Amino acid sequence: MSPTTLNCPTCKATVVWSDKFPFRPFCSQRCQQIDFGDWAQESFAIKGAALLDPEMLDADQLTKELMDAGLIDPDLLDSDLPD
Repeated sequence: MSPTTLNCPTCKATVVWSDKFPFRPFCSQRCQQIDFGDWAQESFAIKGAALLDPEMLDADQLTKELMDAGLIDPDLLDSDLPD
């Protein structure tokens, strides 16, 4: 059985799906970081309505929503929030 191969999403180089390519589906950490940067800069997006519009919430309300969703560790906050 031949190993599964695919093209790196960033540079299109051939990637073998094995431990030889620890950054798979990317060929390298560089290509992985380029892709991550595109997501971080919102060059890529998943279609659909936003689940949470931060412009519609004040800072305390936004922090509470993020804590309730488990996206913020309350132990790392330096201020008290309303319950």
